[in-house]
Amino acid sequence: MSDTTLLITGAAGFTGRHLIAAANQKGYRCIAMAQHQGPKIPDAYDTLIADLLDPASLEQAIVSVKPDYVAHLAAISFVAHGSAAEIYQVNQLGTINLLDAIRKSAPEIAKVIIASSANIYGNTTNLPITESVPPAPVNHYGMSKVTMEMAAQLYSDLPIVLTRPFNYTGCGQNPNFIIPKIVNAFKAGKREIELGNLNVSRDFSDVRDVVAAYMRLLETDTTALAFNICSGKATSLLSVIETLNDLAGYEIKVCVNHDFVRSDEIKMLYGSAELLESEIGCYREHTFDSTLKWMFHG
Repeated sequence: MSDTTLLITGAAGFTGRHLIAAANQKGYRCIAMAQHQGPKIPDAYDTLIADLLDPASLEQAIVSVKPDYVAHLAAISFVAHGSAAEIYQVNQLGTINLLDAIRKSAPEIAKVIIASSANIYGNTTNLPITESVPPAPVNHYGMSKVTMEMAAQLYSDLPIVLTRPFNYTGCGQNPNFIIPKIVNAFKAGKREIELGNLNVSRDFSDVRDVVAAYMRLLETDTTALAFNICSGKATSLLSVIETLNDLAGYEIKVCVNHDFVRSDEIKMLYGSAELLESEIGCYREHTFDSTLKWMFHG
């Protein structure tokens, strides 16, 4: 694979760093695309500076790299990001600009993986959530991914595959997210933590399994447009706390902050990975307990 080039946008982000590691291990020549040079891109053969909101820089990047594959991970992924305008600019317009550059300068590309999100499904009670469940986003992040997916359908001449990851975590994730927030509290030896409702269950995966799915999708011929990436089961935050109690050797006190509790919060959400596994086989190697152990000791 040393002569096969994979261009990764958002390479300095949580998922991007893990994808670079996985792709490098398989012998891909990775090009990490970022807005600026920084220390967060590990083991990349090269770093390319380009801005998703600058079409000219994107076109120049595609011309200079001539990638065989593109994994488009760059996005504003924090739901509570303060600016709705920035969410739509990066997640929707940035993707359109990238696809325009690929169509113009790399029309023979082998595969374009675009990371969407299971957030597009909103708070559906149709479980397990399959790819046929209609979008019903409940925030600007989810809506930006819906509109991005719709825009991507205008590029049917390109070999695009959309992925809809459910919640996933691992070492290196921003502590704004719930699982690293809890893990970091235990690692710091804190005796109390403020959380919302513990009686909610969500579909959690390991970031290493998510990037394994990306790698297989790059190399798999498929006619499907979008795939869920999920564990297929729900894990409660209460069970996460209990697992970490065992790992840390003490019980943390959970203080419920009612500002974190939504009265209309759905108690359980989980997806179906049946379509994905029918295309790439079983790709998951990590139980969620082993993920928590990795994060706690990592």
